[in-house]
Amino acid sequence: MTTADERPIRTFHPRRGRMSARHHDAMATLWPAYGLTVADGDRTPLDLDRLFGRSAPRVLEIGFGMGDTTAAMAAADPERDYLAAEVHTPGIGNLLALIGERGLTNVRVAHGDAMELVRRLPPGSLDAVHVFFPDPWPKARHHKRRLIRPGNVALLRQALRPGGLLHCATDWPDYAGQMLETLAADPGLVRVDVPARPRPETKFERRGVRAGRPISEVAFRRSP
Repeated sequence: MTTADERPIRTFHPRRGRMSARHHDAMATLWPAYGLTVADGDRTPLDLDRLFGRSAPRVLEIGFGMGDTTAAMAAADPERDYLAAEVHTPGIGNLLALIGERGLTNVRVAHGDAMELVRRLPPGSLDAVHVFFPDPWPKARHHKRRLIRPGNVALLRQALRPGGLLHCATDWPDYAGQMLETLAADPGLVRVDVPARPRPETKFERRGVRAGRPISEVAFRRSP
């Protein structure tokens, strides 16, 4: 039995929200083909070729919000598959609806803790990991819940292929500093320029800009 001290520290708020009829319809019709439930403690290796029905480079999107940015990137990048993880059910329903409306075949939607999902991925199976505007946990006593911390970074790095990219963005200056310090301290990562390919603006990014917070991005590649 797992004790309280052994349980992983959650990096997200388990948010609930209103599901529209569109979201409910998408869940009912598209979840069986495009959805994946992430169960805590499940360590069954995930066969990504079977999940996507092909062999291709894979991108892990952690915390996609309502999914608009993920859908836009996947549509513009059909040669790569996007595995998108989220806990917010309206966002999951919305991304599924976008998959159906845009005819996307290179997206799969995972519901649950993204780090539990990462633990099921074969080493070196990802081309890139995107961590765009994760929960900043602004109070100092909650900083231990931030996604970008040494143990999680090590797991993400192991899931990347050699040369694979870990791309992070935040609108909280102190988190940006912590991100850079933590990523730079990982011995298997090397800092590189942020990719020149335009990244669609996310809802949380727009919120940060309206609040006057600077947007910070960092990118690191796994060493050969």
